[in-house]
Amino acid sequence: MKPDEFFVGIDVSKKLLDVCVIPDGGTKKVENNQKGFDRLVEWLSKYSGALVVLEASGGLQSAVCGALHEAGFKVAVVNPRQVRDFAKAMGILAKTDKIDAAVLAAFADKVRPEPRPLKDEQSQCLTDLMTRRRQLFDMVVMEKNRLARASKSIKRKVRLHLDWLENQLAELDQEMDDFIKGSPIWRAKEDLLKSVPGVGDVLARTLLSSLPELGSLNRQRIAALVGVAPFNRDSGKYSGQRGCWGGRAVVRQALYMATFAAKRFNPVIKAHYEKLRGQNKKFKVAMVACMRKLLVTLNAMVRDNKPWEPLPA
Repeated sequence: MKPDEFFVGIDVSKKLLDVCVIPDGGTKKVENNQKGFDRLVEWLSKYSGALVVLEASGGLQSAVCGALHEAGFKVAVVNPRQVRDFAKAMGILAKTDKIDAAVLAAFADKVRPEPRPLKDEQSQCLTDLMTRRRQLFDMVVMEKNRLARASKSIKRKVRLHLDWLENQLAELDQEMDDFIKGSPIWRAKEDLLKSVPGVGDVLARTLLSSLPELGSLNRQRIAALVGVAPFNRDSGKYSGQRGCWGGRAVVRQALYMATFAAKRFNPVIKAHYEKLRGQNKKFKVAMVACMRKLLVTLNAMVRDNKPWEPLPA
């Protein structure tokens, strides 16, 4: 068989990588470190054209993906829920590292997910900064909630930690400002996105770091990728309510907060929101529709490299 007719599934854990190759059924277990990566690349050398599939594992997969990209393999990182649904459809209910690797290899064979290029160093740096910002922001929210119900003996300690977290958050925001201003390309992209009323630093930087496809896909695909495209639930004579699911939660969360501001200050989004509410659409339905409209607008702006223009008087 040709090398490109083989498919590799890799289940990633903190310390180990479980590998399965189909159709020959080869399996291997290596360490999740540079020594293990070297052994893995050497073992897979006879499958140089194979498609390698891994699950997104909170960043644990990043290092091995980099090693495989450098070795010339086609690598696709997929949504774990997709793979689990695929396993259930195949009647595979058991779950071990070895089984998961075999399921990933079968998923690669049947679904053929599209390999994506590895992020460059600057893109990865911005992604890491935004990830850390979200972590700090979540911790600030948790500490504020604790402060509200803490006893007198604990409040001082919580306030001290809260002050430290807020200082860290401010330092990180400044670091991102310097990072983006230091790159003419990043600065131009951010200025383009922020020309839209309602789009601030958080959404612009989230799009830059977590949605590199912005501007390269059509309106339907970009909406589905983020998870703001409604899907039908019809069967026979039954016509179910359309709903949204899946997509990139990080982008969707930032988009929601920006849309909440845009429905007040952006004339296009405001008019669209008021029109939908005037048609007795529920708040959530109107908000998702406005999120989709804002995203599609940003997608077209990046595609055409044109700043936002207000509606004519």
